Amino acid sequence: MSDFPTTARVVIIGGGVVGTSTLYHLAKAGWTDCVLLEKNELTAGSTWHAAGNCPNFAPNWAVMNMQRYGLEMYRTLADDVDYPMNYNVTGAVRLAHTKDRMKEFEKVASQARYQGLQMDICTPAELKEHNPFMDIHDLEGGLWDPLDGDIDPAQLTQALAKGARAAGGRIERFCPVTGVDRDGDEWIVKTDKGEIRAEFVVNCAGYYAQRVGEMFKPFGGRTVPLVVMSHQYFLTEPIAEIEAWTKENGRKMPMIRDVDVSYYLRQDKYGLNLGPYERNCKAHWVTPEDPMPEDFSFQLYPDDLDRLEYYIEDAMERVPSLATAGIGRNINGPIPYAPDGLPMIGPMPGVENAFEAHSFTFGIAQGGGAGKVLSEWIMHGETEMDMWAVDPRRYTDYADHDYCLSKALETYGHEYAMHFPHHEWPAGRDKKLSPNHASLLASGAQMGAYNGWERANWFAKDGDDTSEDATQTWDRNGPWAVRIQEEVEACTNGVGVLDMPGFSRYALSGDGAAEWLRGQIAGALPKAGRMNLGYFSDSRGRIVTEVTIIRWGEDDFWIMTAAVAQWHDFEFLKGRLPADGSLSLTDITKKWSTKLVTGAKSRELIQELAPEADLTTGWLTIQDAVVAGKPAKLFRISFAGELGWEVHTSFEDSATVYDAVRAAGATPFGMYALNSMRIEKGYRTWKGDLSTDYTLLEGGLDRFVRLNKEQDFPGKAALTAEAETGPKKAFVTLIVDAGDSDAPYMSPVWMGDEIVGETTSGDWGYRINKSVALGVVRIDAAKPGTQLEVEIFGERCPAVVQEDQPLWDPENTRIRA
Repeated sequence: MSDFPTTARVVIIGGGVVGTSTLYHLAKAGWTDCVLLEKNELTAGSTWHAAGNCPNFAPNWAVMNMQRYGLEMYRTLADDVDYPMNYNVTGAVRLAHTKDRMKEFEKVASQARYQGLQMDICTPAELKEHNPFMDIHDLEGGLWDPLDGDIDPAQLTQALAKGARAAGGRIERFCPVTGVDRDGDEWIVKTDKGEIRAEFVVNCAGYYAQRVGEMFKPFGGRTVPLVVMSHQYFLTEPIAEIEAWTKENGRKMPMIRDVDVSYYLRQDKYGLNLGPYERNCKAHWVTPEDPMPEDFSFQLYPDDLDRLEYYIEDAMERVPSLATAGIGRNINGPIPYAPDGLPMIGPMPGVENAFEAHSFTFGIAQGGGAGKVLSEWIMHGETEMDMWAVDPRRYTDYADHDYCLSKALETYGHEYAMHFPHHEWPAGRDKKLSPNHASLLASGAQMGAYNGWERANWFAKDGDDTSEDATQTWDRNGPWAVRIQEEVEACTNGVGVLDMPGFSRYALSGDGAAEWLRGQIAGALPKAGRMNLGYFSDSRGRIVTEVTIIRWGEDDFWIMTAAVAQWHDFEFLKGRLPADGSLSLTDITKKWSTKLVTGAKSRELIQELAPEADLTTGWLTIQDAVVAGKPAKLFRISFAGELGWEVHTSFEDSATVYDAVRAAGATPFGMYALNSMRIEKGYRTWKGDLSTDYTLLEGGLDRFVRLNKEQDFPGKAALTAEAETGPKKAFVTLIVDAGDSDAPYMSPVWMGDEIVGETTSGDWGYRINKSVALGVVRIDAAKPGTQLEVEIFGERCPAVVQEDQPLWDPENTRIRA
């Protein structure tokens, strides 16, 4: 093992917990020909960090699953690899100053129960029992997390490294990577010690990930969307009463997370460690005057305690003992932030056989699970759990430096913020604008961002409260509610128009395109001049993506998909194309824009603007037309579940056509109204109701699956076996007797005293005047009429399973009129 390796199956650039965890999981799975290249000593990614927090809860389902796996792994790792670690499971109290925060805690506790974890809602007095050092007079209550704690990051890294080496993995220290090259199907990784040829390369370079990412630009890569933030925490000198309590109880003080003020406070030896996420935060290495140094290992930024003054004072009032202690040391070091604060784990956008695992703000907590997820990506091309929330392809070309910086500052400064269902974060906006943007704003549009594209969520009228404060609520009813109802009524009884720029669309052509597509989707293709839905599954028959297939000719297609799926779906499809180059797949998203014109009177309106168009053609037909004097394509389809057409025009002609539709009498409506209408029809959304957490059969997509067709599409064998034995889960529509809030994503579904499933989306149906939830439940709970309960912010609300048909217009007479 002394000679420098010249070949490897996988080269991991960067060490730390994530890199060593990835090597550990690969080697344990039998992929022993893997090498980790570490620039310096092998240690935790943030060498300045004294210890890492290990929360087992996150506001995101994918991250929550990943952290849960990592914590379970850490509990036995020391014994598994025979390397001692200081892992203190202290528990933690999360403090709530408001009723809204308590509702969030109820949601978190219910999600934890779904995963078999116990988190307890506490009164202020119960919080005091867990941590006697706190003042509780101003609290509404809190959450007790018994599995929170801290772990020595250096020991954790060394334990993973030892386990990886024992399983056959290799680590090269003091081996910085200087560049990469490509030779056929092989990567050439260049270092000061020599070159390594490899099949796969992984960017695990921590806060240097953007610099490493630049090496891959000549091979299709992009600038990695991250910003390095300055994170400070300070350690006190020993505190006598904490030392006495520790010795008396034989354990550390439970951690305090004051999420409303925004800091954590945990015991370090016999002192305290205070770590705020301050609003007046600071990024580094973001201007030419402050360039990233070539090597910042074992270094810190200068202290900047003025930024922490407010949080220190608040923490001293919360824990008076803190005020009696001297400051032992302040630590100010780099921490990488993606725009949303979540890591990037998965395929490197645009680059073949390259992966990423970086931008961890909680790398210690997430590292164990991240190594598992990344090793699955590398070995199998798919993961056990749906990990879209951390997929690097969630950011596309709008994520420029200005966006990343403004979002990183916003996200860091609101690290513990509540994510209310009708709140839109203001930073990093207006990156992609429709030609109708000014017109929308003039009509009162309240905008939301979808893959960087600005779309109207709802339209306010004079006197409506459109402040950001008004959106800080979990309740269904706000100033938007009456406007959504009005917009739905317009789409039902009259005609509405929704400007929808940014639909992801690709042109597919070439001899054999149709046969190739038949071999990829689970169902059938449309005939020329028609359109339908197509579903792609992975090797286990799970839902990868849903697309709309528009067939212009025998081998001439458009494939349309969700705005946020643009890079994901393009790379997924491109990766399956024949190697001989016979087929062409081109991203034409920016060339076209879409107007949804829908409602009982939509035919009359479109006929007025397109007198030569044939509007008698049936559902799912397509045609070229001239609308308001501009060339357009009319698709007979409506996600709102009413008579309607999608009007597709060039980007340049979009404003002319939209203005003409408005002038002809259409009422503008927004994404909130569309969501309400689609859920009444049982229409699914990507990465909400449609994800790799479910098979096509579990997702209720049987009618789009043809197991008897001759083509052996991916996942066919798994779906055939599932069909023979019967699915264990089923997709259901529920009418919920909800209170002021509809079911959030991933709310537990109960049958008696058992959790039997989860919701995938929920909203108020304004046409049926009921709360609706879509979800997946155990097969024995899926029979229509079954009485269930959906847990919404801690309250178990009665719910009834509905027939497998739309709640609104179940016979689809309106859309086919």
